[in-house]
Amino acid sequence: MSDLDVGRQQELRFVMMENEEYLKAQCREIILGKEEGLDVSLYSNPEFNWLQMEQIRMGLKDNLDASVYADPAYNYETMRQIRLSLYSGIDLMPYLNRGFADDDLLEIRFALMSRLPIDQWLQDTMCAPQIHEIRIGLSENIDIAAYADIRYNWMQMQEIRLGVEKKLDIELYANPLFSHAQMREIRLGLEADIDVSNYCSLVYSATDMKEKRLALLAPNTVSITAGSGEGKSEVGDGTAPQKNADAGEDANGKEKRAAVSSAAYSRDKDFSISIEENGNKAYAYIPWVPGNKVTKEDIYQDLERRDIVFGIKRDAIDDMIDQKRMNKKVLIAEGIPAKRGKDGWFEWFVRLDLPRIPAPLPDGGVDYVNIEAFEMVDEGEKIALYHRAQPGQKGKNIYGETIHGEHGMEKPPLRGVGFRIAPDGVTYLSKMNGKFEYTAGRIMITNMLIVREDVTAVTGKLEVDGSVYVIGSIYSGGYIKATGDIIIEQNVETCRLIAGGNIMIKQGSCSKNDCFIEADGEVSGSFFEAANIIARGNVKANYIMNSTIDTMGKVIVSGSKGVLLGGRIRAVRGVDAYNLGNRLHLKTVLDIGRNELYDKEMEEVAKQRKKLLADLGELEQVWDKIEQIEASGKQVEEEVRRKVYAGIEVQGRRLAELDGEEAKLVNFTEQMKEPVCVKGTAYENSIIILNGIKFLLTTKVRRVHFKLQNKRVLMVSV
Repeated sequence: MSDLDVGRQQELRFVMMENEEYLKAQCREIILGKEEGLDVSLYSNPEFNWLQMEQIRMGLKDNLDASVYADPAYNYETMRQIRLSLYSGIDLMPYLNRGFADDDLLEIRFALMSRLPIDQWLQDTMCAPQIHEIRIGLSENIDIAAYADIRYNWMQMQEIRLGVEKKLDIELYANPLFSHAQMREIRLGLEADIDVSNYCSLVYSATDMKEKRLALLAPNTVSITAGSGEGKSEVGDGTAPQKNADAGEDANGKEKRAAVSSAAYSRDKDFSISIEENGNKAYAYIPWVPGNKVTKEDIYQDLERRDIVFGIKRDAIDDMIDQKRMNKKVLIAEGIPAKRGKDGWFEWFVRLDLPRIPAPLPDGGVDYVNIEAFEMVDEGEKIALYHRAQPGQKGKNIYGETIHGEHGMEKPPLRGVGFRIAPDGVTYLSKMNGKFEYTAGRIMITNMLIVREDVTAVTGKLEVDGSVYVIGSIYSGGYIKATGDIIIEQNVETCRLIAGGNIMIKQGSCSKNDCFIEADGEVSGSFFEAANIIARGNVKANYIMNSTIDTMGKVIVSGSKGVLLGGRIRAVRGVDAYNLGNRLHLKTVLDIGRNELYDKEMEEVAKQRKKLLADLGELEQVWDKIEQIEASGKQVEEEVRRKVYAGIEVQGRRLAELDGEEAKLVNFTEQMKEPVCVKGTAYENSIIILNGIKFLLTTKVRRVHFKLQNKRVLMVSV
């Protein structure tokens, strides 16, 4: 066994010993994930059971965004449906937020995959079997308005659907007060073309209805009872046996009575054929009813009536009739489904899977030191190759109709900067030596300045159009300004760092309140002491002490030894720490939610919105003039029309995006579920301010989160 394997086993054994809550199955999922090179920190949480862990691991393995469903509140079946939906590009989260889960999501996913208008009929309180009936009706292209109503349970829906399929007068029984069994008796009567008005009433039970239906089917049924040469009869209307009025009745009369009995008995042919999967499958169902005599010819006649001519499974029909397989749904016809062509796809020659989340340490902290932060590419290096979409394969439904297979969808060309497309139109090549990133669907190849020495006042100011990678440290007087990221391999003391992207200080920062860090993205590092940090993204570390932090994102302090201690933290999206404060009662202030940062952001949004509205108004005025000119019979250059129209579209889209971001921020600060979470100990003299409402912690508490309720800050156990 290699030293690497021994080290890996020791690491895994330590994790298991440290977390006694883990069951063997949970540990197995973590081990599998590590062996597959996955970021197991996403599910290394004892709150997940092993089935949930498995779903997250499978998603990570297939390069899905498993964080979408990595929530202990979702059971494994819900996770499974979300994971499967991601393969098809289907978004189930809106339905999950409405309260649907498990089998509900399964039915919704099937409907969306078949492009059925399920949203039009879906109601929040519907269960999976009800959604199934709606989906089947939509797939058969029937009018489901008659039963897509929450007042009906799924069995009632099924009875109405069967009636709609057979073009029956469903108004006679589509009453929610009828049970499904009552509905069934009325439907069977309508199928037999008898007058159901004699029993179509709420005063009759399903059993009463059945008796009346059978009586209407055979009002004069006579059965012959064998005897010693003496003819005896029983009249099917319930009267007592009586002697034949005509003692001289001949054998011909007896034959007629027997024929009547046989005909009446054989009239009870109760079965149904349902069409599913957009006409690709037909199922037969024969219920167990005394005297139910369904024949193969009945099945074939109904198939012929429905124009079902292709893929008929004669062996299945023979087996169903010969073996009397009742109360069982049997597939009796199946088409050949069309196959959709494979979508276009990109083959990458650079790594896209660089871990955005550093590896976890044994105490639950984060290993910022050994993270591989970026990928370098050379000029002319092949980045990606596009493989074009493939044509679909034709199929045939059970009606004999040819179904054309959809062609695969082409992907749009890759966007971004720092690359070019070769003459073949499918090969992507780097334009420069630089740092490669692929984020939000865009390639970003930017200049990367690599500094192979420590940065100090002697080095001078470094201002770079691109990113900066410092292999050493930054000491007193160091200054770096970059339009991209700043990555420091070691540590930082007195300095000023300004980045248009992220800032990562692998070992950490320690100063005397004269270290200033500002980033339009995230700021992360092993620790921050006496640092001044401004960030639009999250601020992450294993230890933060006596620092002043302003972030539109969240402050995250990881690990069982991690602590957020002293200083003042303003974070719009919250704080997640293991320990807060210390035994010496050092004052620690957390100002979360609608604070000064939030107010400034809203002011900036208002300014941007005002400018966008003004620009949009000017463009719309120009468009009005164009329409007036054209109305007078004059022509306007097509290029002018196109530019003005495109400008209106762009400004309108920007306005919608701005409003969407504003709404997200407003909703988040209104509905903060766990704005401050402390997984270890929160000490006295910690001050928590939520949306301007102040709370002073006067006693030590463990495992709590603080939230806002009725304009009061509450402590809730984790």
